[in-house]
Amino acid sequence: MTRRGPTRPPDAFEADGLFSFPDPVNEVSARLVAGGVVLMALAAIVFGQLWILAPLAYGFVARVLTGPTLSPLGQLVTRVITPVLPFEPKWVPGPPKRFAQGMGATITVTAAVLWFGYGLSGAAYVLLAAIVVAATLESVFAICLGCIVFSGLMRVGVIPAEVCEKCNDPTWLRSPTGA
Repeated sequence: MTRRGPTRPPDAFEADGLFSFPDPVNEVSARLVAGGVVLMALAAIVFGQLWILAPLAYGFVARVLTGPTLSPLGQLVTRVITPVLPFEPKWVPGPPKRFAQGMGATITVTAAVLWFGYGLSGAAYVLLAAIVVAATLESVFAICLGCIVFSGLMRVGVIPAEVCEKCNDPTWLRSPTGA
């Protein structure tokens, strides 16, 4: 299979340095990462293997801090899986996706602390279920709950408009390359 289209829009911001996040983000890759998160979280729940919280939480924290750079799942998706798929990239603004990863990091780190630190498996399972719901919505339906929260926070002024100028530009969102 030959991949169609460019892997990045021509004027895409190339993340400089280790602690940066790509902007724009290929939504195909974001949805595939979410699918991996669903599989890991479901494995933890179905098989009662709460130790999976550790790599799950690490992955979210790594993606918040460095995008896919230090995330094994992010690397697998962006370097191996996405390039061989026949889908055109769909570029979306990076800041809302980073915010969504931050929400995932908060939930999974909390679940890990509750389980490893306090032995509260019930609370950890509830938080894992929330991750399954959110990641399934992203992976299957392209509904990013973190992006929705980000947008709401921008509308009420908690997040300044300059954090994501593309988020307020409907012409950028309609462009086939996101440029």
